[in-house]
Amino acid sequence: MTGRDLDPTLKRLLGSDEPEVSCDECFAQLDRYVELELAGAPADVLVPGLRAHLVGCPACAEEHESLRALLELDSVS
Repeated sequence: MTGRDLDPTLKRLLGSDEPEVSCDECFAQLDRYVELELAGAPADVLVPGLRAHLVGCPACAEEHESLRALLELDSVS
C-alpha cells in the first residue's frame, strides 16, 4: 500500500514522508506562503515542508485557510 492509498485520517496520523516544519516555523512562514500561493508562485518549492505540515496539523491548516480567505477578500476590495 502506498501513501496515496491511505485514508486521509490515517495519513494525517502517520505523518508525511516529506520533510516537515514545526508549528512555530509554520506560523512564522505562513504569511509569505499564502502570498506566494495567491501570486501563483511555487509556494511549496519556496517554503519547503510547509505543505506537509498543513496536511498533518488541523490547527495550522485552519489558520492557513483563514489567512488565505482574508487575503483573497482583501484583494477583491
